[in-house]
Parts: sequence; structure tokens; C-alpha cells
Amino acid sequence: MIQRFSGRASRWWLLLLCLFFVVAVPACAQDTSNHIYKVKKSDTLYGIAHYHGITVDQLINANPEMKLPGYQLHKGARLYIPAPQNAAATNSAATKPVAQSTATKQGKVLRVGVALPLHNVDGDGKRMVEYYRGILLACDSLKRDGYSIDIHSWNLDATADPTIMTHDPAAAQCNIIFGPLYSVQVHALAEFCKARDIKLVIPFSISGDDVTNYTQIFQIWQSDDKLNNNAIEAFLKRYRDARVVLIDCNDKTSKKGNFTFGLRNRLSARGQEYRVTNLNSSLEMFGKAFAQNRLNVVVLNTGRSPELNQAIAKLRALRAQQHGLRVALFGYNEWLMYAPGNVDTFCSFDTCVPSYYYYNSVDPRTKALEAEYQKWFHQQPMYAYPRFFLTGYDHAQFFLRGLAKYGKAFKGTAGQSTYRPFQTPLVFKQVGDKGMQNDNFQLIHFATGGRIESLTY
Repeated sequence: MIQRFSGRASRWWLLLLCLFFVVAVPACAQDTSNHIYKVKKSDTLYGIAHYHGITVDQLINANPEMKLPGYQLHKGARLYIPAPQNAAATNSAATKPVAQSTATKQGKVLRVGVALPLHNVDGDGKRMVEYYRGILLACDSLKRDGYSIDIHSWNLDATADPTIMTHDPAAAQCNIIFGPLYSVQVHALAEFCKARDIKLVIPFSISGDDVTNYTQIFQIWQSDDKLNNNAIEAFLKRYRDARVVLIDCNDKTSKKGNFTFGLRNRLSARGQEYRVTNLNSSLEMFGKAFAQNRLNVVVLNTGRSPELNQAIAKLRALRAQQHGLRVALFGYNEWLMYAPGNVDTFCSFDTCVPSYYYYNSVDPRTKALEAEYQKWFHQQPMYAYPRFFLTGYDHAQFFLRGLAKYGKAFKGTAGQSTYRPFQTPLVFKQVGDKGMQNDNFQLIHFATGGRIESLTY
């Protein structure tokens, strides 16, 4: 359901409930819009909103943790303060920073909507709260660069009717909306955005072909078939003269058959040699699949870590037995989850992993942003791949910078953005004459010598 709060009863309800879940964000320069405010002992929701020239509903919509059951305002909490929607706000000082910011930077306030499950009930909600936190981090960064941003959020959970959200006047004023998460909600939001020419960013997996019907949609998620096809094309370009060794790992649960079947067909079509061996065969039989005088590229037919570890042990034994044997690994997106503890191993086999994103835990930029996240929210980001707060951060930076520069002409195509992502590169192509589909693809290369790089194909 959609949780919205308005009026005196809602404010008293929020104040009286016991503390359940609190999001903390950092203090920064205390001007009066688009900044982080640290709550004092005597503060009330009404007082904070009034001082900053906004309504209580605007304050709550910009801080979705307030909508969680049991939220209570308390000293030391940090709140995101959105830009006032009305230039004639009650506190005249409240409008000055907005006017200065827009006049000296982008010319207007960017109005952002977030329509996702923002709750602490299940995994979807927790992941999307973290994604939203990444958006807030990005907005704070953009604010420091001179952008003026007004944020509204709606808890659009799995049972919610999105038309309730679309009846909120604030939604119609948005330039861009991030969401929804669930396929059943896309059509209603797409129709709403079409009627008002609002850009609709669908950040995660959605079934259906709405992107082919609405010019307003930016579909970020890409299908497994698209990833497989891109991976095969990249493989054929990179390993044109190599011996390909396919290892049957005896995993009956594997879903990698589409990739290995497609790869074998393409190799056969162009006459490139490949061999098939079994993970459980003896080392002598296993070794017969490999060539001594050229590079051997190994492909497993599973993405699971137990079989990967077994294959690596066998390859090491084979290299120890056959000195000078050259072996490289070509893996799957899941392998990136195992990378933090296996970087040296991956590099020793000159491993390439096809992916749409890459979380580099040793990158100083990433470490600094993770430290900022912990400072804001007093907890570690959840262990997931991709990192949801980094995803939200990249998405917000990419789209809001693009909107500020190009306005409605922004399509996210190559050349329209110079933003350097932390995890999630975005390059969009138009689907027919309608919406935009993310077309980014990369190989994450763990190179011999310990270097990690992203290769674009």
C-alpha cells in the first residue's frame, strides 16, 4: 500500500509512535534549502518545515524513513530539506539560496520523484531504502555543486495502487520519477508520465515491453539473453586464436546452457577449435583437452562457487604438471560476488567476467563514498551485488546532471554524459521510436599482475 501522511492527525501520530527505525544523514552548511538539517531537542516537524519554508508533507516525502512504522523525531537525527515548491514561502530567507543556486548554476529546480517500496518489512523494501539513500547522497553532492533539487517519495509496495500516488499534485510537478519496482505498476505510471512528459526511470528487473510503447521510459535492466549475446560477441573478438576448453561441471541446477550452447554454435560456424572435458575426470584425461602451443580459454557450464573452486584447483595442478601451459578463464556475472576474496586467483588466470556493473572495493573513490554512507546512516551498506546505494548514487548523478544540462532533450546516449560512475555505467539506445534501453556492456578483466580494468565492447 502507499503510505502518505498529511494534516494534524498524521503529524501527531508520527510524534507519538515509539522509535522503530531512524535514518541519520550528515550535517552540512546550514542554508535553507536542499541541505541536511540536524534536529535539536526542541524541534518539531512543523517547526522544521516552517523555518525552511516547506510543508510538513514535503519534509516527510523527502525523508521516507518518517513513513516507517514507529518513526519518532529525536535530537541528533538528520533530515534532508527539499527546496520550497512555492517561491513565496513564509520565511523569505528560505527562498534566497534557491534563487541564488538556480541563477548561478542550472536555471531551475530539478523536481525528483521516487516511487519504490520504501519500508523495512521485507527484502524489497530494505534494498530500495538503501537505493533511495544513494539518491540522497547524490543529491547532497549535487547540491554542493550548485544544483537545486526538490525530492518527493512514495512507498509503492507490491500491493499499492499507483493511481493513489498519481493523484498527489507533487507527482505531476516532477521532471523525473525513479520507479516502480514491480511490473504490474509500470503501465499506470507510464501513462501518467506520458500525459505530463515526465521521464520514468525503471531501475531494476521488469518483465514486459513497456519500453517499446512509451518514449518517457528509461529501462536500465537488461535481460539474461542480451547479456549472453553480448558476452558471446565479446568472447569471439577477444579469443579469436585460442583453444576453447568447455568444462562440464555436472551441475544439474545450472542455467548457463544458453550461453555455452550459443558459444559452441558460433565457434563451430567459424571453424574455431574447442574441446569438452569433465570436472570429475582424472588429471591426465582432463589435461588432454588443452593445447601446449597456444592460449587455452576455459569456460565452465555453471556459475556456482563450489565448482569454480574445484576447477581452479584442477587447473593449478595441471599448470604445475605442464610447465608453460597458458590458461585463461572466462566467467559469469555471479563470479563478481566471489571476487573480493579471489582477486589474486582471478588475476593469475587472466580472468574476464561479462557484466553490466562492477563494484571495486579497493577503489579509493568507492572507499570514500562508503565511509560517507556510514557517516550518514551509522551502518554498513548491505552485502549485496550490485551495491544498492551505489546504484542509486550513480543513477541520480547520471540523470540529474543530464537533465540539468539538456532538459527534455536528454536521452542518456553516448556523448551526453561525462559522469564517471562508481559501479553502474549507463549508455542508452532508443528502442524503435519509443523508449530508451540501457545498452552498456563490459568485460571486467582481472589481468595478470594484479590490474583490474573494465573493457568496453
